[in-house]
Amino acid sequence: MLKIKVKAGSITNLTDARYFAAREVEWLGFPIGAGEGLIEAVKVKAIAEWVDGVKIVGEFPFSTPEEIRLLSQQIGLDAVQVGMFISPQDIAALKGLTVIKEVVISDQLSATELEDHLAGYTDVCDFFLLNFSAAGLSWKALQSGHPYSIDFLKNICQKYAVILNLDFHHEEVTEVIRAINPLALAVSGGEEERVGVKSFDQLDEMLDMLEIE
Repeated sequence: MLKIKVKAGSITNLTDARYFAAREVEWLGFPIGAGEGLIEAVKVKAIAEWVDGVKIVGEFPFSTPEEIRLLSQQIGLDAVQVGMFISPQDIAALKGLTVIKEVVISDQLSATELEDHLAGYTDVCDFFLLNFSAAGLSWKALQSGHPYSIDFLKNICQKYAVILNLDFHHEEVTEVIRAINPLALAVSGGEEERVGVKSFDQLDEMLDMLEIE
């Protein structure tokens, strides 16, 4: 069992799914669609049958509410993750589904703008995934007050159910959790070296530190 909830996202293969399920993460996220870096809905459904004890999330950065609802029913998703620019009205059309909203953090998004953004969606979302990693923003940057202070981010995590996607060294994970206190951490899967073969060394080191002894 882990000390904090973890969402594993960008999963496109069974190797990742089985690894993260064995490490007892809370959510497995699959970027559903056709094309590079995406996985077809039929494959997600097949992979989901091989794993137990985890919630299956469909990641839909650009899909319409109608597409999301249809695929959620077909696959039997436990939650859906929507993109930065979906409107509150479109999320409201997903009523009855558990919704994670991704918020991509950048230098251009001020603290006030972030607060206003979250406040505008709080009635229609269950969780906010704050994605610092997309812009290469790290724990070291936050320690220097960029783009926000640690106290500001901790306050955000007190107000909202935050899943934190932030670059940090595995040895810093305890410090990050203690300082910011998010609901959960986000990690990512990736391509296999070849079918069924992949190295999880770095993830192992971090998840080992999160294990309850």
